[in-house]
Amino acid sequence: MSPDHPPGLDLDRLRGLLDRERPGLVTGPLSGRLIEGGRSNLTYAVTDGTAHWVVRRPPLGHVLATAHDMKREHRVISALHPTDVPVPRPVLLCEDDEVLGAPFYVMEFVEGTPYRTAEQLAPLGPERTRAAVLNLVDTLVGLHAVDPAEAGLADFGRPDGFLDRQLRRWAKQLDASRNRDLAGIDELHATLGRELPRSPAPTVVHGDYRLDNVLIGGENDEIRAILDWEMSTLGDPLTDLGLLAMYSSPLGMPDSPVSTTAQAPGHPGPAELIERYATRSGRDVSAVAWYTAFAWFKLAVILEGIHYRYTLGQTVGRGFDRIGDLVPVFIEHGLTTLQEG
Repeated sequence: MSPDHPPGLDLDRLRGLLDRERPGLVTGPLSGRLIEGGRSNLTYAVTDGTAHWVVRRPPLGHVLATAHDMKREHRVISALHPTDVPVPRPVLLCEDDEVLGAPFYVMEFVEGTPYRTAEQLAPLGPERTRAAVLNLVDTLVGLHAVDPAEAGLADFGRPDGFLDRQLRRWAKQLDASRNRDLAGIDELHATLGRELPRSPAPTVVHGDYRLDNVLIGGENDEIRAILDWEMSTLGDPLTDLGLLAMYSSPLGMPDSPVSTTAQAPGHPGPAELIERYATRSGRDVSAVAWYTAFAWFKLAVILEGIHYRYTLGQTVGRGFDRIGDLVPVFIEHGLTTLQEG
């Protein structure tokens, strides 16, 4: 690690805060680095040469307060840490902008690998890959089994009308990015609205649950920590299942700029993951096609927003020029999922 201060992380101020709030925690000079792979909030690995921590803060520059709520992330991992749900141990929340220029929190550093692509999974082999993905489902069942009230999260969200609000939210996002015709997108949205299912009892929802948002490690490839809780809330647990099913579906596009692990040898398909979730959770998943189609719609909207910013010259980097070609693929998958049920 470089002893230099990474952008957005003043190590001297961080050390001063930790010494005041957690005396004796830090035993040497701090060094840190920005962890690659973050999509919105910035994540840093920090060490004093002996112990290791992680610092999470919003992106540099102006951001909406509700989009990157450090207090919210810190609250949910603090509530879940005493349960069987694997999350990093929280260390400290700082809401004082004077320290790092934005609110942030510190948590323990957990060793493990976030598998982002089929190529990264391949060295595990089919049996270990299959076991790891099935364990991902079992861990999701465990998360959804947590009683929000017992965990102190009874007021963590507004579960009434959750699906309707989600659908309206992503439709609004789509309207903000419209600059071309997208065949089928309005049909997909309208059909989702007409066929809105009745939600089961609310649970803690992760909001972005997939293989590369967990850390896997150890001899048995166990899930050591679930990460990236910025979209978590109280809501319909089947939205997490639908998203996981979507990410377990092959896109059918070689060299796609959006990577999934679905093509890795041994990776279970969506039907097996859904069946395992149903068996282990006891929940009725008969409407899972709606939730999976909603996940395709949501990702289509996100990708269209990225494409829109690319056309304005606001997003630069490898692969962004091909994001726009993916959007019709996601729309088609969403429509097909609804039609086939």
